[in-house]
Amino acid sequence: MPKPYPQEFRDDVVRVARDREPGVTVEQIAKDFGVHPMTLFKWLRQAEIEEGAKPGASRAESAELREARKRIKLLEQENEVLRRATAYLSQANLPKRLYPLVNELAADGVPVAVTCRVLGIARQPYYRWRARPVTVTELGRAQRANALFDAHRDDPEFGYRFLADEARDAGLSMADRTAWRICSSMGWWSVFGKKRGRNGKKAGPPVHDDLVRRDFTATAPNRLWLADITEHRTTEGKLYLCAVKDVCSKRIVGYSIASRMKSRLAVTALTNALAGRGDVAGCVVHTDRGSQFRSRKFVRALTRHGLSGSMGRVGAAGDNAAMESFFALLQNNVLDRRTWTTREELRIAIVTWIERTYHRRRRQVALGRLTPIEYEVIMSTPASQAA
Repeated sequence: MPKPYPQEFRDDVVRVARDREPGVTVEQIAKDFGVHPMTLFKWLRQAEIEEGAKPGASRAESAELREARKRIKLLEQENEVLRRATAYLSQANLPKRLYPLVNELAADGVPVAVTCRVLGIARQPYYRWRARPVTVTELGRAQRANALFDAHRDDPEFGYRFLADEARDAGLSMADRTAWRICSSMGWWSVFGKKRGRNGKKAGPPVHDDLVRRDFTATAPNRLWLADITEHRTTEGKLYLCAVKDVCSKRIVGYSIASRMKSRLAVTALTNALAGRGDVAGCVVHTDRGSQFRSRKFVRALTRHGLSGSMGRVGAAGDNAAMESFFALLQNNVLDRRTWTTREELRIAIVTWIERTYHRRRRQVALGRLTPIEYEVIMSTPASQAA
């Protein structure tokens, strides 16, 4: 079954087909973008339905119907949770523990998140309870922490040594160093001590190690991807492009264009790349240390699809030189060729150059004077014959 094209790609092809010059057929546009002509005709018909020019179900209506079905199913699950919880808690001979009830509902197909939300309990403690019981060591550590907290709440001016003395008087023996470690991890400081904090700065998500180290080579597609963001001015304002490049074939496997440079731009480009490449678990995605690539959303997307993150150093353009070379080509061939009035005008020019010129007409010495599309076809032929 063929993989669906990203919606952003469909919209761009429809724009190019509608704005085509006289004498250019829809079939030629479809060939330039590597899609079947009937597929492009269906996209054009769907676009007219979305605009109200033709009758039919729009994407918004279809999405609304799906959301309504999801909501009905969610309400049914919530009602089942309330019904089972009422029956469970009404049994006087059983202990009032909700975690076993969560297990029973999960076995019957009710998601744990729905059950915990309806019952008003947190999920993480439930998962910890299900994974393993509390050990004696953990129980002792929690009791020491409770004793130190009680002492700190009664006397906030006490340092950790005095708090340890109070805990010992309460029957919980511990060394001063243990008391310091617990107080330090929890942030229980004396009111007379030095102010500690991060000056209002919130720590960002973890930064990946540099797995590439300027070795921009790959023996097969979907082994190493590069990603970066570029911008260009128009009369309406800036337009941002986030592109994902396969090092092996030099192909731009995914991209996203928007008027704002937010984390969603990088996540959408990665999602579009995954939609067209299928299962790429184990692929290394190398970026710079921009905030969009360090965001929690982008890191979660990498983890969810089994991708390995990699980042170069701060301010070192050479650590992502292969991606910078593509942006230099784009700058010379599209961005700097003229003054762009609208973002829409520049967007169509970028998409057309990537899909028609760079992918299917520009031959590269590193690929044996082949285009990226031709190179990938040749690379995939032996694998398909062997299968």
